[in-house]
Amino acid sequence: MPLDPPSRPRRNRTLLLAASFVMLAALLAWWAWPRADVAADDAGGRKPTPVRIARASAEPLQLRLKAIGTVTPLHSVVVRSRVDGELLKLHFNEGQHVKAGDLLAQIDPRPYEVRLAQAQGTQQQNLAELENAERQLRRFGELHAQNYVSGQELSDQQSKVRQLQGRRMSDQATVDEAKLQLQYTRITAPVSGRVGLRRVDVGNLIRSSDADGLVTLAQTAPISVLFTVPEPELPALLDAVRSQPALAVQAWAREERAALGSGELSSVDNVIDTATGTLKLRAQFANADDALFPNQFVNIRLQLGAQDAVVIPDAAVQFGSKGNYVHVIDKDDKAQRRDVVLGPADGTRVSVRSGLKAGEKVVVEGIDGLEDGSAVRIISEDAAQAGA
Repeated sequence: MPLDPPSRPRRNRTLLLAASFVMLAALLAWWAWPRADVAADDAGGRKPTPVRIARASAEPLQLRLKAIGTVTPLHSVVVRSRVDGELLKLHFNEGQHVKAGDLLAQIDPRPYEVRLAQAQGTQQQNLAELENAERQLRRFGELHAQNYVSGQELSDQQSKVRQLQGRRMSDQATVDEAKLQLQYTRITAPVSGRVGLRRVDVGNLIRSSDADGLVTLAQTAPISVLFTVPEPELPALLDAVRSQPALAVQAWAREERAALGSGELSSVDNVIDTATGTLKLRAQFANADDALFPNQFVNIRLQLGAQDAVVIPDAAVQFGSKGNYVHVIDKDDKAQRRDVVLGPADGTRVSVRSGLKAGEKVVVEGIDGLEDGSAVRIISEDAAQAGA
């Protein structure tokens, strides 16, 4: 019986074509499914944005000003020699703590000892001459009473005594100056502090005109920090200073992860810098552990006291071209943009001077993509940061 050769290939092509149509339909259905969801969302069924919120609360807020400061020694001295001479010995180690009056260096004293001896010798000669002139004056006084010497001779002798008395005072000043120069050969610490690296070695000739000096001495305990605050914060600062002159100040490391010391506000400058619009202040720290180092940059937290304020987490605050704003959740669970005026901050919380009332809900997470009137879904409420 003869077979039809084309029948088997025709059946295979039919099966292959049917499978292709099935795959194409599946691909079209997969591609059209999410677009249908998007179209449905755009038509009014957009899914609410999940957000985390916090409630604004009315509570006492610790007013705190934050600033960047520079650690500055209360006294910084370039130790120089007051006399010329050879440097015989240094009595300190680099980086050593010294006390006021400690011996730091010794200049060769022998030339100054010679000058002192010479001045004292001249003084003794003139004192002997003065004593002789005073005896002569007493004798002339007795002879003048007996009319053995004239009044002119007595007057001349009195003038000679006064001249020698003046020379005695000059000789004493010369001796005192020689003693002072000899004393200057011992260079002592003018204040207590830490010495730096030496700038001259033993054996060099030291001159009083040397600008670099021997070493720099910086007082580190106590120590101060200079910092500035902006002009708008001046009223609150002055009110706090009037009520409590010794305001508490904390110094924190550059990353604000570790506190370096606690101190007090010691002084406020008397003028505002017109170039920067800031006021300079100085805080003093005991610094017994040397945590604060001269010329170190630190973050300053100045405590101004406490006052009642509307407080929200600082994560809720956004910064726009027209100022600060927050997203407030209304009763219909929709986000409304609200402009706010901020006040002082305390850590992760910030006070709101205007634009927000206590009890209103603000978005602290999920802000990206929110628009005015966007529907939201509250997934959690951060009660800790809201001050509940």
